[in-house]
Amino acid sequence: MARPKKDAPIDLGVTHELSEGLIARLTCPPGVPKAFLRDKDVTGLRVRVTANGAKAFVYEAKLNGRAISRTLGRFPLITIEEAKRKARDLARTVKTDKLDPRDLDRLQAEQAAQEKAEAEAQATKRAAADAARAVTVAAVWPRYLAEGKPKRKAAWKPRYLADLKKSASLGGEPKKRGKGKTKPGHLAALMPLPLASIDQDTIREWYAKEAKTAPIQAARAVAMFSGFLGWCATKKDLRALVQKDAARASELGDVLPGVNKRRDALDTDQLPAWFAGTDKISSRVARAYLQALVLTGARREEMAALRWADVDFQWQKLTIADKVDATRVIPLTPYMTQLLGTLPRHNEWVFASVRLSTGKKGAPRLWVKASASGHIAEPSAPHAAVLADAGIPHVSIHGLRRTFSLQGEAAGAPAGAIAQVMGHKPSAIAEGYRPRSIDALRPYLAQIERFILDKAGIAFEPAASPKKALQLVTSA
Repeated sequence: MARPKKDAPIDLGVTHELSEGLIARLTCPPGVPKAFLRDKDVTGLRVRVTANGAKAFVYEAKLNGRAISRTLGRFPLITIEEAKRKARDLARTVKTDKLDPRDLDRLQAEQAAQEKAEAEAQATKRAAADAARAVTVAAVWPRYLAEGKPKRKAAWKPRYLADLKKSASLGGEPKKRGKGKTKPGHLAALMPLPLASIDQDTIREWYAKEAKTAPIQAARAVAMFSGFLGWCATKKDLRALVQKDAARASELGDVLPGVNKRRDALDTDQLPAWFAGTDKISSRVARAYLQALVLTGARREEMAALRWADVDFQWQKLTIADKVDATRVIPLTPYMTQLLGTLPRHNEWVFASVRLSTGKKGAPRLWVKASASGHIAEPSAPHAAVLADAGIPHVSIHGLRRTFSLQGEAAGAPAGAIAQVMGHKPSAIAEGYRPRSIDALRPYLAQIERFILDKAGIAFEPAASPKKALQLVTSA
């Protein structure tokens, strides 16, 4: 059979063995928009040519009685072998999987879009994680001070809040008193560190350095930071960044100093000298405040925040702030009635901060550090003077509270009554969950007061007017 001439028309009614030369000769017959040249080797493979001469490989087949078509690529951008390979793959898809190539395209496009979206989400997540890991302790600390109040409390206690701020201070500020600049707080070295990097090893290394100069204060800073980490663990946006147990004392027991529970209190035989020492304080407010702590067992902040509006002289009651509940009411005993009744009223606070005397060049000075609201904030200085005058070893302000408890037991008052006056929850076994009324408490608190005054050598006549001056009698 003679070979057709190169310029001879191609018979599109039969299959052909595709070659580049044959495809190059392919033209679209006049009067039709497109025509197809069928491949002899691969069923369904076609070369499509349009009226303007554009050529492309296509695959055609039938699926469920419906004609389907898929463009494989333009000629000569893909080779004949590439077109055959693609056509065979599509033939298997149609014959075996019973899947329309167009549906395959859609599924592949959806899969590609999903993979792209997942990749973008992972990238965003990694970027967010990297940003979160870069968050420093210093960036979160102000939020902790603003939101991290203790349980059952509306806010931090002012003194503890001041300690938190001081411990995190970077120092370098001019001192408010004296010359020079402030030193960094014990937690200052942790402030620049990423929150996510704080682990037990970090705490150990930091504490080892701080403990060289101030082990007790450094241990207290550990407790503060442990509270901070515990708070972070309760926040959705922070909990993944922290190891909440990194600064827990139980985990650091091998490096932290042993906890010696304070048991300081005034002994019974020290009461005369102590009361005599308070009588020498120039300020009646200071004197009354310290004595009130011994006679009521109140916490220092509770008594310092006592307002005149909280003192009911008519019904003999005191309403004071409470650590557990918002307030508690205790009886106003005879000596306390006269003690408070003789105080000057400088402002709304019973124990207002007042001027003691004048310093150099007539400048006034305070007997205690005043709080922002005008009442006592730090009574340690006058108490230290009382102890020094009486020759009594150090007893903390909180030790005066313990003094009340011990003297109450010695006076024979029930443990539940003592606990209720002090703001402790009564023992479930001893008290049966039944708090006493004010009238039921009154004789017990009066009994404790009389016992303390008697041991202190103070002669007091309960029937005396509140305005009558108190008399101190030295015991024999």
